[in-house]
Amino acid sequence: MGDLIRFPAPHEPATRPQPPRPLRRPSVPAEPEPLWREVLGERMRQRRAALGLRLVDVAGLAGISVQYLSEVERGRKEPSSEIIAAVAGALETSLRELTGVVHHDLASRVISSSTSRGPKAMAGVA
Repeated sequence: MGDLIRFPAPHEPATRPQPPRPLRRPSVPAEPEPLWREVLGERMRQRRAALGLRLVDVAGLAGISVQYLSEVERGRKEPSSEIIAAVAGALETSLRELTGVVHHDLASRVISSSTSRGPKAMAGVA
């Protein structure tokens, strides 16, 4: 025969599944968070300026077009890791150093050109 299904006795409260808790909306920051590509572009521009290089110089060394580099610096394009590494090399730094500074800026929420942050290899960038 089949299995018996046990129903709760009249004195036992039936257990019901609890409804899902409503999702809490995260608090909205006073100002919008910067995008990673915007912080990266700003740091690339700062580094290029600190080295006294022109867009055309860095683009040529990195093997990309001047227009594309300009869009990356303005935070309009999301470059691949290969492009970031090529530009970092053209800027006489490493992918690790450049992305580390961007991470630090995002973690600190500091993007101002008036503050100096980051590893020694990026000194003079901020």
